[in-house]
Amino acid sequence: MIQDARVLQDEFIPSEVQHRDAEVNELTNALSPITHGRSGDTTFLFGPSGAGKTCISRFAVERLREEVLTLNVQYVNCWEDYSRFRTLYRILDGINETLDIHRQSTPHDVLLDRLREYDGAPYVIILDEVDQLDETDVLYDLYRIPDLTMILIANREEELFAEFDSRVRSRLTSSTRVHFDSYHLDELMAILEDRVRWGLESGVIDDDRLVQIADAAAGDARVAIGILRRAAERAQEAGANELTETTISEAIPEARESVRQRNIDQLTPDQRAVYEIIRDSDGLAPKAVYERYRDRVEDPRTMRTVRKYLSKLSHYNLVDASGTSRDRVYHADDPLS
Repeated sequence: MIQDARVLQDEFIPSEVQHRDAEVNELTNALSPITHGRSGDTTFLFGPSGAGKTCISRFAVERLREEVLTLNVQYVNCWEDYSRFRTLYRILDGINETLDIHRQSTPHDVLLDRLREYDGAPYVIILDEVDQLDETDVLYDLYRIPDLTMILIANREEELFAEFDSRVRSRLTSSTRVHFDSYHLDELMAILEDRVRWGLESGVIDDDRLVQIADAAAGDARVAIGILRRAAERAQEAGANELTETTISEAIPEARESVRQRNIDQLTPDQRAVYEIIRDSDGLAPKAVYERYRDRVEDPRTMRTVRKYLSKLSHYNLVDASGTSRDRVYHADDPLS
């Protein structure tokens, strides 16, 4: 049943993208100076989870590789590499400049100096989940490095820029911004049709079942692809030759839980503490969350930072928020809802 399992992974970069022509063109135009020997424009991609931001960034960069053979590219997941050191280390690793760097003893400034001294091919770095950075002033330093072009991915523009100090904000305020909306049902259908055509045998799923998957995904392409993948795995394990309504219905909660668990696994220790506090409660206001968090960790962050964590957890459907901003209460999200 499964012909190419790679296609059923949400991180797979297709040769063509569906329903994102305008966004691709905006990003391509921002990167176009690289084809003429200059740095591209710093570009922000904003939008909800599963809206295609990461896919489009990688797709556009792969197209750029076709024109600039010497192009260097590095993808940085700031949810994993959230400290200044880890971010710079990952960027240097993309140009093979980390062989003599010691994670425990090398000062941050040494990494930054080495990056400033870089004098090679054009370099594009994709900073995904950039709002996860502990120290956003590293963006100011990166912005000033010649031949380095940044693509910065986050959920909400207002929340991200609220974290910047005046120096970072002044440099990045004129950057290109590309905004993504959640996919509509027919758009998810088109994405799924492509994945089915490339990844599954012919005739294993009909349009009604694709509608079932797209509707359950609620605008999130990652969830939609995850449901398709899990349903195909179930059917193949059972020796079936088609994806039935029952198979897909059983795959939906499994796929949702898989996406949810992956998001939980990415949390920083402080974020995980906040999440577990809410998970183990019947609902808490931000102040109560912070009080319990402060008692739980050795080196607690500020209330403002914890509010940022709560927003991030909400973006990724790990917690639900009810009420207005003045009487908001956070609950653990029900992955089956």
